[in-house]
Amino acid sequence: MTAINPWINFNGNAEEAFTFYKSVFGGDFTKVIRFKDLASPEFPVRDIEENKIMLITLPIGGGNMLIGNDVPEVMGKVSENENRSKIHLNADNKEEAEKIFNGLSIGGQVEGAIGESPWGTYAGMFRDKYGIEWIVEFNANK
Repeated sequence: MTAINPWINFNGNAEEAFTFYKSVFGGDFTKVIRFKDLASPEFPVRDIEENKIMLITLPIGGGNMLIGNDVPEVMGKVSENENRSKIHLNADNKEEAEKIFNGLSIGGQVEGAIGESPWGTYAGMFRDKYGIEWIVEFNANK
């Protein structure tokens, strides 16, 4: 496992928040993907959501990243007092990603099965049996 990174959900203001974080941490965004960038017949995007952030990353030192996204309105509002962030594990390979995903998700609720993601990585997300939200990802292009 290479790194554990915080992943924060926003109610439509991820870009504003990350611009603020960038002003504090410095550096440059390594990824900014909007929902419209991934739109397809298999992944329809409503006009109201097209410019919202699907994925944004900001290096924060020591090989760590601050990661965020806007939650689509169809999924409901993010409670700012709970369920706001996830723990992101960046695995060294697919096998490690699957082992971690399958192990930690036992007794929990899978929100996105592990597999090829729309942004080009191998990823899955779940809430473990203790209510903690996780994203396990392997990025072959890192």
